[in-house]
Order: sequence, then C-alpha cells, then structure tokens
Amino acid sequence: MQYEPHEYQSFATDYIENHPISALLIDMGLGKTVITMTALLNLLFDSFEIHKVLVVAPLRVGLISWPDELKKWDHLHFLKSSVVIGTEMERLKALKTEADIYIINRENLEWLVMKSGYKFDFDTVVIDELSSFKNGKSKRHKALMQVRPYVKRIIGLTGTPAGNGLMDLWAEFKCLDYGARLGRFITRYREEYFLPDKRNGMVVFSYKPQVGAEARIYSKISDITISMKAIDHLKMPALIEIEHPVQLSDDEFQVYKEFEEEMVLELKDEEISSANAAVLTNKLLQMSNGAIYSDNGEVLHFHDRKLDALEDVIEEANGKPLLVAYWFKHDLERIIKRLDKLGVNYATLDKPEAIRKWNAKELEVGLIHPASAGHGLNLQSGGNAIVWFGLTWSLELYQQTVARLYRQGQKEKSVVVIHLVSKGTMDETVLKALKGKDATQSKLIDAVKAKIKSIK
Repeated sequence: MQYEPHEYQSFATDYIENHPISALLIDMGLGKTVITMTALLNLLFDSFEIHKVLVVAPLRVGLISWPDELKKWDHLHFLKSSVVIGTEMERLKALKTEADIYIINRENLEWLVMKSGYKFDFDTVVIDELSSFKNGKSKRHKALMQVRPYVKRIIGLTGTPAGNGLMDLWAEFKCLDYGARLGRFITRYREEYFLPDKRNGMVVFSYKPQVGAEARIYSKISDITISMKAIDHLKMPALIEIEHPVQLSDDEFQVYKEFEEEMVLELKDEEISSANAAVLTNKLLQMSNGAIYSDNGEVLHFHDRKLDALEDVIEEANGKPLLVAYWFKHDLERIIKRLDKLGVNYATLDKPEAIRKWNAKELEVGLIHPASAGHGLNLQSGGNAIVWFGLTWSLELYQQTVARLYRQGQKEKSVVVIHLVSKGTMDETVLKALKGKDATQSKLIDAVKAKIKSIK
C-alpha cells in the first residue's frame, strides 16, 4: 500500500529524526507505528545516523502489529525485521538473524540484557507503550537502564503517559533521559511536584499534585515531547474505527478451517435459508471469539487470543474507560474471568447503578450486550472508546451500540471504535459487511454460499 502521510504524521516523523531523545504521546488511531518506522527507515538508509534498532513492545503487538505494518506499506519493504519472541532457542536464532529492526516483547527484555549472553549492540531503542515502564523498580525498567548508556537514540511511544496520574511520568522519562528533566530519584520528584494526600501519622499512603504541578512538569519535558490528539489532526469525521487483528496459531486455524468445511459441506446440497446460514455463521463467530457451545449446551474452550488482545487494549488505555461489547454468553463469562485476574474495575451495564458508575467514570471497563444497548441508553459521559470483542450481523444493533458513545453530549470530540478481528475467520466477513452498511440477511446467505463454492 502506498503511504501518503497526513501533515501531522510527517511532522512527527521529522521530530523523531531531529531529536535523539523523543517522546511521542499520540492517540490511538493516529498511526504511531508507521510514523516511527518511516523515521527509522530514513535514519538507517538516508542519513545513516543509526545502524541497529531494538523495538520493545507488548507481546502481541511485537508479534503481529509491527511485522504487519512492515508488510503493509510499500516504502517499508526495504526494512528487514527479526522477531525475538518465542522459546529461548527461537529468540537466540532471531538475534543471530541479519536484520535492521529486532522486535522483542518487554517481558523478555531482562532475559536479553541479563541472561542471553548476547552482546548488546543496539544503538537505537523504541519503547512501544512507554507507560508500561512506569514502575522504576520493575525488572524491565532496571534492565533498560543497565544498557541505556550504549543507546544513542531512544524513542518512547504511548497514548496515555499518565493514565494513573502524574507520578507515572518520572520512571517513564528516566528511561529516556536518565532523569535529566524530572530528577534521578523519585523522592526528589515527589518533593518538587506533589504534596502528601492520604496518610496515617507519618505514613503517607498517597500524594496529590501541587497547584500548577502539571504545567511545570510538561514544561520540563517539552523539549523532547510532542503530544497529539486525534481530533486535532484527523481530517475526517470524529468517529475513528480501528481493526485490531487477532492471529490464531497454525493449529487453531487448522481446527477452525476443518470445522468450517464440515459445517459448510452439510449445507452444500440444501437451499440456504437465513436460519441455517445464521447457525453456521454464529458457530464460526463463536470459534473466532475463543469458545463454542456444544450440542448439549456445554461451553468448549478453543483459544484465548481475543482475551489476550482485549488485555492489550485495556493496558494501552492505561485506565481510560473502555466500553466492551460482547455477543455470546460464554464471551461475557470468559471476559469477566480475565478482568478479575487483572484486577480491573468493571461492571455489566444492565442495571441503573452500574450505568451511573460508568457515567461517573468510576469504572475502567463497562460490559454491554448490543441487544441491551437500545435507544435512550446514555453512556457518553463515561468514556469515548468501545471495543467489539465479538461482532454481530445486525447493523441496527451495531449502530445503536456505537451510538451509546457517539452521540450528542459526548464531551470528547472523537469516539474510537476498536474491532478485535480474528484473521482469516468469519469476523472479517461480518466486519466488511458492517463497514459496507450491508449487514443484511441476504449478505449473510451470500457469505455462506461463497464458503460452499470455495470448498466444493
């Protein structure tokens, strides 16, 4: 695909190239990955200022998103990448592979620095999701600081740098500048910008920013930082739609295709009705989501790929409220189990008290079923981002659900709609139909007929 950057994307790319230390606080949907890779391409092959790049990213972002972006854009085909993810043997092999960009998940950064035996020779580091380095005592933070003297150029990317408050910024920016701007020690940072809040005698449980602290902090980091909000730069409607790809393993995808073929073949000699087409597509959508009902109603687990992707989105949001739409009951049960494990504050928005908490921004995640998202349910005060864990064929229900946030009274000037889409599955067919505003029964039947034709 030909890359035709927006003006803000070109500005951000130039900023990276002109600043050896840079922090890009960029909203979801503005293309921070392609912005960064374009800058890396120019630095590697135009100005020859850098020679070897390490990208530290969330697991599935590193495994899927960065490699996919490299394949997507024509101008990036020159870049060779190696994904340092997998077993230890696979990681060591990836490190020995000749490439321009090496991509590692942040959980393995400590292994790379402390245990791999690999001589750290990267002159450029990209931290995708800088906010995940907000704990200065974490293993990943300590590992990065140990090799930071060898790094000539460092780039921090995040959409939510201070999701849990301004205290997060200290460790994040110490990764970038050794504490030159916000101080080398957290105690000094607290004394400079915060006051004790909740306490018991001499024991302080929490801190609150001093008056004017936010402005002073951002002034300190302004020479290496740019911040971009979607509504300020996208020359398009305020509704921003994002497709978040979910990759099944080879074995999982094979099971999915075998199940699809078996069900399709059962229908190949019959007249396709909306009823049997719905049965087939619903079964395939269940598998795409990670579980399926057996004939006796038992829930059969298939995979956790979408749950992992949802976890990534929640982490990227960094405390910003997310509305999560589900379709099947077993989806809700599995999502709740994962949210409990993560310690996320959530509620199913099916009662007035839960809706009140959502609109008061007391929840990190609000769970909603499209059938309950009817006219008159106002959720726009609680957030401006919705994640579709599982899709529905019903265009009406889809639009009504999105309209809970994308409506008059929404305080934010953009609404982000994120679709978790299992690649190569019925998810892609349904999303295409929804985007084409043609999610009708005829489209559903045509989709099944197309499957039958391809398998015959």
